[in-house]
Amino acid sequence: MTRIMSDTTPADITPIVDDARLHALVQAARAARERAYAPYSKFAVGAALLDEHGRIHAGCNIENAAYPQSQCAEASAIAHLVLAGGRRILAVAVVGEAAQPVTPCGGCRQRLREFAADATPIWVADSQQVRGRYTLGELLPASFGPGHLG
Repeated sequence: MTRIMSDTTPADITPIVDDARLHALVQAARAARERAYAPYSKFAVGAALLDEHGRIHAGCNIENAAYPQSQCAEASAIAHLVLAGGRRILAVAVVGEAAQPVTPCGGCRQRLREFAADATPIWVADSQQVRGRYTLGELLPASFGPGHLG
């Protein structure tokens, strides 16, 4: 089995995600949020991922009248990444409007783990500002990932 995960450390990521790239990532997530299909909850979310080729892949949440069939923004972005040939997530931005910063849900944290290292930075923002920065390892400690199967 091919291991998809990188052994990227924070030092490896820092030069990749400079201010300009972070701005582009957050802007892509904001633009994706504007396209969200959230007629039931009215809770629109956008996400953007930076892949190993330096490309940004965005997605939005897509609700369904049968609630369990809905799709999160992060899952949509991951689908775009894979379709474009990406296999590693180097950085993530999630945009949502709420009193507290909107972080990926538990299921999306696990989805991100398939393609991202513990040190992968995840920025959360709203329409005005970046509200926080986490690593995937902080949001999903002691996670199960591809390395367990290899």
